[in-house]
Amino acid sequence: MVSVVSVDDYRAEIISLLGTAPVVSLPLAACAGLVLAQDVLAGVSLPPFDNSAMDGYAVRAADVAGASKDSPVELPVGEDIPAGRVDVPDLPPGTAHRIMTGAPMPPGADSVVMVERTDGGTERVRIHEAPAPGAHIRHIGEDVAKGSVALGAGTVLGPAQLGLAAAVGQERLSVRKPLRVLVVSTGTELIVPPQELRHGQIYESNSITLATAIRTLGCEAEIVMSADDVAEFRQNIEPRLGEFDVVVTTGGVSAGAYEVVKDALDGFGVHFQKVAMQPGGPQGNGRWHGVPVVTLPGNPVSVLVSFEVFLRPALLTALGHTNVDRHRVRARLTEGLRSPAGRRQFRRGYYWQRQGEVTGEVGPRGGPGSHLLAAFTQANCLIVLPEDVTEAPQGTEVDVLLF
Repeated sequence: MVSVVSVDDYRAEIISLLGTAPVVSLPLAACAGLVLAQDVLAGVSLPPFDNSAMDGYAVRAADVAGASKDSPVELPVGEDIPAGRVDVPDLPPGTAHRIMTGAPMPPGADSVVMVERTDGGTERVRIHEAPAPGAHIRHIGEDVAKGSVALGAGTVLGPAQLGLAAAVGQERLSVRKPLRVLVVSTGTELIVPPQELRHGQIYESNSITLATAIRTLGCEAEIVMSADDVAEFRQNIEPRLGEFDVVVTTGGVSAGAYEVVKDALDGFGVHFQKVAMQPGGPQGNGRWHGVPVVTLPGNPVSVLVSFEVFLRPALLTALGHTNVDRHRVRARLTEGLRSPAGRRQFRRGYYWQRQGEVTGEVGPRGGPGSHLLAAFTQANCLIVLPEDVTEAPQGTEVDVLLF
């Protein structure tokens, strides 16, 4: 008899199965979306030297202390200092150096006058405003000090984080390895365009749905299709197991006569059970020749719900994320719902919150059927009805998982 397990216990089981991905060193350009595995120490300070925040003139504040529009101070211009100049000369008293944004401050200068507050002269400059000491200077280390932790382990690497890593001199980063996932869609009835459908056939969609969802997490996904034939299933997958970190199958796990995944893997390290949920009850997992295998049902909605509830948090955990759950809010139902006793029901829904109200509202999209894929395209959340709820009247507050 197939065992029945709770949603929470099965979720923990899948997270444990996938474990944590190993640490690898990758170039910055390959790290987008991945999770940093080790602290990054700043190899340089940011800024690495005192530099000008403006195009203008580097001066000694005391030399132009009385400058104003009505009584400008005129100084000779000694040097031009563009960004990137490395042989920066000292600033003698009573002179100014023309300086560009990002250029190093010359020794002796203690402020910058914006070019807009001058006549823009190149040999002599008339200054119309007295700057305060330190004006328009970016000081060494004011953003990041050399040797400090610029990025902590566990940081998700987006554009700003990778930009900072580059700015402090990093060429490569230690990250959790992006997992390679083999997505196997099973069913003799499945074909792909441009083949024309014959009676009894359907276009295969589960692999596209699942592979896309997996790739959005930063994993790699490859697709394989297999008919309801045990020998073909094993032949398509077994020789390639070493290429992948995880195998995810769809279909072939129920109680029918042609359940190819169950027939091929039961007794070979993968066990099958029912989870107390709707949709997505038939599930399976284990290790086939040491490679984690997660088997999902075949109906399209069951695939997406199973991904959201089990596979997404497990993959994110493996990649090093600490926040792996969808944002959960409470909302009032706009219409009543029914749910089978003893099962946690996940219904596609649309959530919104009226201006000024604390609690939002949510309405179902489509019925509970696990084949109604179109309704998922209209949803922005999952409505969760607990195992002990069989009826939730209109106005009932329920948990909602926001996509």
